Amino acid sequence: MRLTQQTNYAVRALMYCAANPGRPSKVAEIAASFSMSETHLFKIMKVLVDSDLMKTIRGRNGGIVLPRPAEQISVGQVVRATEESFLLAECFDSGRQDCPLVNHCGFNSVLHEALEAFLGVLDKCTIADLADNRAGIRHLLQIEDPLLPKNIAAAE
Repeated sequence: MRLTQQTNYAVRALMYCAANPGRPSKVAEIAASFSMSETHLFKIMKVLVDSDLMKTIRGRNGGIVLPRPAEQISVGQVVRATEESFLLAECFDSGRQDCPLVNHCGFNSVLHEALEAFLGVLDKCTIADLADNRAGIRHLLQIEDPLLPKNIAAAE
């Protein structure tokens, strides 16, 4: 199974927000941190907001935040929201029934079981798990520590 770039960027954006608690994150900052297109990231943000995985705050000091603690957002939820298709083989597509074995195929059954196991593992992992090393992530992504004055954070 190969996940799309949209899912990859969505997980990264959620990790960024999890590593930046207490203040809204700017899409421009996230895009710059990961060298991704702001336009593309805005499209992904819409998917995340519509799926209640991200929340927008309007205004001058606005941005994006997690709508609930990162411990309550599973990677499985993110993958289900951002992936358009889980068709592992042609026979998963209900519109394509050209195989005479489709209803009695062991391969189809095994692939369904594998997909469920894949998503089950992702359901056990949260955004908090991925962002567990917040200090390291903040350092690597050059996110200012909101607890330090700006001149001290810039000197580090």
